[in-house]
Amino acid sequence: MTDDVKVWGLWATLGLGIIALLAGQLPGLAVAAWWFGATLASLPDLANDGVAAILIICISTPVQVLLLLLMARWKDSNAAQYLGFALPRKSDVVVGVIAVLIFILVVDGTSWLLGRDIVSPFQLEIYRTASAAGYLPWLWLTVAMVAPIGEETLFRGFLFRGWQRTSYGPWPVIVMTASVWAVIHLQYDPFFIGQVFSYGLILGWFRWVSGSTILTMLLHGLINSEGMVETFIAMYD
Repeated sequence: MTDDVKVWGLWATLGLGIIALLAGQLPGLAVAAWWFGATLASLPDLANDGVAAILIICISTPVQVLLLLLMARWKDSNAAQYLGFALPRKSDVVVGVIAVLIFILVVDGTSWLLGRDIVSPFQLEIYRTASAAGYLPWLWLTVAMVAPIGEETLFRGFLFRGWQRTSYGPWPVIVMTASVWAVIHLQYDPFFIGQVFSYGLILGWFRWVSGSTILTMLLHGLINSEGMVETFIAMYD
């Protein structure tokens, strides 16, 4: 996959990506602190609260995406192309959906064979707290749509573009972006972080073959939606 887009270097991409991530998180954390009457220092106590998750993600995502667009535009005149904002081919969508559904079955089957819970405690807790507060529809929207837009713009968009080096083939950048994406999911234990990494490899591959982060947003949303369905079943099983 080659094009004539001018890109930031490896370390500049990482640094700017971190800046966009942190700059997006700060207003989200501030609003969550105001909402709950908490201090920023006490926000970790709300780490498993569904309403706090909704506030932080829904506020931080547009800030982060806007900053990434500006950073991409600073380097290249076509920010949308830089971030991979291109409509995917129908065939890529079909193959991607089938691949993700098969992979979900493999992951869930592996968890079952190992005697592990399919749903993490974090998922159960944010679902329970959001439901108790009457914010469950907002949690579904946040998890299935807002979070995938923000994460894919950063990882399979900005970082993928800056770290992509065609002379080395697709796998170094796929593994790098999947690794960083997995590491930031500190709300999970190592087993679930491993699952996140595995899904990151799938998303990275489809980003490579399609050239579209819109496709990875759709597939990411499908993964998260299926996770919400599993959480619903686990909650009332």
